[in-house]
Amino acid sequence: MRTPEQLKKDIISDMRVDLAEEFDKNFNRKAFFTEKWKKRRNPNALGSLLVVTGSLRKSIQAKETPDGVKFTSNQPYATLHNEGGKGSVTVRQHTRKSKKGKTYTVKQHTRAVKVPQRQFVGDGKETQRIIQNVIDDNLEQYNQELIKTLKK
Repeated sequence: MRTPEQLKKDIISDMRVDLAEEFDKNFNRKAFFTEKWKKRRNPNALGSLLVVTGSLRKSIQAKETPDGVKFTSNQPYATLHNEGGKGSVTVRQHTRKSKKGKTYTVKQHTRAVKVPQRQFVGDGKETQRIIQNVIDDNLEQYNQELIKTLKK
């Protein structure tokens, strides 16, 4: 028979697994559950939305805390994409051709960018539904265990 403390740990562990799985699926959905991400301005850009190398997707870590689950990423741009906002990017030195065919070098520089929110991790209606399902399932199992113990 599980103790109430073990029940809480099991609920948090199940939340971590279920939420991490669903947040990862958001990259396939190209949406935060049902809220589609804003399309990119350059339809010819490489890769899928937010997945060019996969490093952002792979960087998301779910850590259990005494009171829940915390999601983090070691990628510096993760928060910017998840919440949207303004930032800057470094444009590497490259060559470019003019309309007249002359080739010239563009020096490395920074460019200000405005990034639309493309949330992949966070709280919302679907997140709360998943948490509630995990709690309900664990409480149901706990109640079944309690009934078996009382019948003995």
